[in-house]
Amino acid sequence: MDLELSESELAFQAEARAWLAANVPAEPLPSLDTAEGFVLHQEWEAKLAADRWSVVSWPKDYHGREASLIEWIIFEEEYYRAGAPLRVSQNGIFLLAPIIFEHGTQDQQDRFLPTMATAERVWAQCWSEPEAGSDLASLKSTARRDDDRGGWVLNGQKIWCSRAALAHWGFGLFRSDPQAQKHAGLTYFLFPLDAEGVTVRPIAQLDGEEGFAEVFFDDVFVPDADVLGAPGDGWRVAMSTAGNERGLSLRSPGRFTAAADRLLALYDERPDARVADRVVDAWIKAEAYRLYTWGTVTKLAKSDRGGDIGNDLNLRGSVNKVWWSELDVALHETALDLLGPDAELESRWLDGYTFSLSGPIYAGTNEIQRNIVAERILGLPREAKGAQQ
Repeated sequence: MDLELSESELAFQAEARAWLAANVPAEPLPSLDTAEGFVLHQEWEAKLAADRWSVVSWPKDYHGREASLIEWIIFEEEYYRAGAPLRVSQNGIFLLAPIIFEHGTQDQQDRFLPTMATAERVWAQCWSEPEAGSDLASLKSTARRDDDRGGWVLNGQKIWCSRAALAHWGFGLFRSDPQAQKHAGLTYFLFPLDAEGVTVRPIAQLDGEEGFAEVFFDDVFVPDADVLGAPGDGWRVAMSTAGNERGLSLRSPGRFTAAADRLLALYDERPDARVADRVVDAWIKAEAYRLYTWGTVTKLAKSDRGGDIGNDLNLRGSVNKVWWSELDVALHETALDLLGPDAELESRWLDGYTFSLSGPIYAGTNEIQRNIVAERILGLPREAKGAQQ
């Protein structure tokens, strides 16, 4: 890997650091899972976009800077180091946008990407169903062809839809060919959450905030223009989204190195020999993830992002996901142990801890990811169907 920055990359880093120092809110914004916080986070995203910091790697026509992958990593590190707000638009800019760039039409790119960058339109991820979580291909929600209107009619239920309680649009898979095999006959749809026939029911979290929702579809019409990729090719398109969620884009290393630095500062304030090894372990693992990511970025920068390296990165996304999700839990548990009884009064660490517990579950449970690593990377035999534990 190459850790030595060029003159232009150092200049980019300095510019990003200066802008963030001058613009990051002095006080944390209210939670983005509240109505007030959602609007304030939208305003923050609009401010980022106005100066082309929202999506630095995107084309200039879509509020980007056409930054390189290395510059993107630099910005992510600076963003988290500055303690900047969480990204209310992350489902769109980190998960959906790469798929629109790869599989979307020019019309879809022009319609959806600009408002995604500014957070004028916030997106919900509508994947799971009551009987289809990690085994997403078992989904039962349907899409029926409507040739008269030039589109599809959606029916079914999605659950644990992130940001759906307050978001404007959603994306998800529906079964468009019930006769096809399990992973075939699925189509990827984009849909407004205020469309006729859509019902959004917020789900309260442990803290009472509504970061998730269940979404019901009752004869919801979606035009052909809002199908992402080809009809019936939804599984392949969706796996691109899943790869982004598990790998580079959603959980960049800057998030964990910044948290590890805060943990070191907390230990300096409250030294406790009983957890010293855990503090060091968390910092080492965060730095290891950072270096691993830099190695990945170096490979990508020297390739055309296709062929074997693309397949390799999709698989290694499963390794990434297990690593960062378990690191996140361990890091926050260590902080709470350092705080002792005061942990209940320290909302930042406590909120981070409760959220970290979801990490091993979303984006495909860690049990599923370990099976992928075992079978597709290590070449171990597949687990027998119905095997007893």
